[in-house]
Amino acid sequence: MNMNIPPMQPQVPVVPGGMPQIPQQQQPGTPQQSQQMQPQMQQQAQEKLDNISKVKSLINPLRDSLALTLKSASQALHQNSLVDVGSLKGVDVPMPRFDKNMEEFYSICDQIELHLKTSIECLTQGSSSQRYLPLVVAPTRTEPLPAQDGGTLTYPQYLATVRSQLAYTKEIQDTLFTAAHNLVPGE
Repeated sequence: MNMNIPPMQPQVPVVPGGMPQIPQQQQPGTPQQSQQMQPQMQQQAQEKLDNISKVKSLINPLRDSLALTLKSASQALHQNSLVDVGSLKGVDVPMPRFDKNMEEFYSICDQIELHLKTSIECLTQGSSSQRYLPLVVAPTRTEPLPAQDGGTLTYPQYLATVRSQLAYTKEIQDTLFTAAHNLVPGE
C-alpha cells in the first residue's frame, strides 16, 4: 500500500488568461509603504556587499567547522589508539573524514582572510583618496552644475583627475627607472 500523499499547497485562483491571482493578503502595500521598503532593501543589499558583514556571517560556520574538525580528529585518535592497543582489529564504523573537515575549516579561514584584506585595502584607498583628492565626487552627474561650488567634482572630472594622476605616476616611475639604469656602470 503506497501512502505517499503530496503535501497540501494553498490554492491560488487563476484569472482568465491563465495568470495566477495573488491573494489579497500577499499583495504589496501601498506605494508609500513600497517607497519606505526600497531604502531598507538597498541597505540590505549594501550589507550583503560589505566585507565586514561577510566576515561576521562566516564566524558561526567557522565555529561549527572547527567543532566538527576537532570531533573527527578525536574520533580518529580514539579509534587508532584502540587499534594500536589491540582491542580493535579494523575499522568497523565509517569515520567522518578528518581531512575533509580540516579542508572546509581552512576554506572558511581563507574566505575570512580575503574579506579582511579587502576591507583593509578599501580603508587604505579611502584614506588615500581623502588625502590626495579631498573633493566630493557626484557619481550621478555627468555635466557640471550651473552653480557648482569648487568642492564637488562630476564623475567625468573625477575620471580625468585620476587619469592625470596615473599618467604622472607612470612618468615618475619611468624617470626613476631611467635614472637607475644610467647609474649601473658597464651597461
